[in-house]
Amino acid sequence: MVEALLERGAPLLELQGVEKSFGPVRALDGIDLTIQAGKVTALCGDNGAGKSVTIKIISGIVPADAGEIVWRGRPVRIHTPRDAAALGIATVYQDLALCDNLDIVQNMFLGRETVRAAVLSEAPMEIAARRTLADLHVTTVRSIRQPVASLSGGQRQSVAVARAVLWNSQLMILDEPTAALGVSQTAMVLELVRRLAEQGYAVLIVSHNLNDVFEVADRIAVLHLGQMVAQGDVGQFDRQSVVELMTTGALVRNGAPPPGGPVLDGSRED
Repeated sequence: MVEALLERGAPLLELQGVEKSFGPVRALDGIDLTIQAGKVTALCGDNGAGKSVTIKIISGIVPADAGEIVWRGRPVRIHTPRDAAALGIATVYQDLALCDNLDIVQNMFLGRETVRAAVLSEAPMEIAARRTLADLHVTTVRSIRQPVASLSGGQRQSVAVARAVLWNSQLMILDEPTAALGVSQTAMVLELVRRLAEQGYAVLIVSHNLNDVFEVADRIAVLHLGQMVAQGDVGQFDRQSVVELMTTGALVRNGAPPPGGPVLDGSRED
């Protein structure tokens, strides 16, 4: 299905007029967002812009108050993380939710272990884990039985992503995947992100690092104070325009909101 969507160029996920309030605070004010299969979409915004709330709504952590979520062309309700997982949405948060005292295979199958005749079946899990890591070109781990506590930051991120791939996710949401990583580890993770898109997965990456954003993103969406002030292909932006949109909600250079309302149309000044 991801491949079919990729061929048609159709959105995998759309948020249409999504709103969310916490008491008197309007966290999201009627935002629209389009995420396509086979592309990396970067969600940018300053602290408090609404990035975390957006991914929590997509992930089923919190419900939207209003608006519509469209998945593969049909409206859906995502009320719980189980709902999101059933659709094929996986979220890798900054803490990665990995167990340091378990090895790579045990982490990838945690809660979904293969059991036969009431006995844990290790061999099929090892084969599936090894194949998934190989498909993603994750070759730096010494052994799939290596404890996660012994892995580098980039390797841990790779294991968390591989776990999502193993369970047939179609949309990967990566929350600050390169935070606190060194140069080489960041390069490893960004290469993994690009490989996911090349294999047909939709990727939504949340990052404050604009170097990372422009390294891997096909599309950029910018939030400002709960409003989607711009989204479009990465070629419609430069770093200065993204910073201006994040901090002011408008392109300061021409003193006006982004052309076409909340969606860039490619007519910005260079």
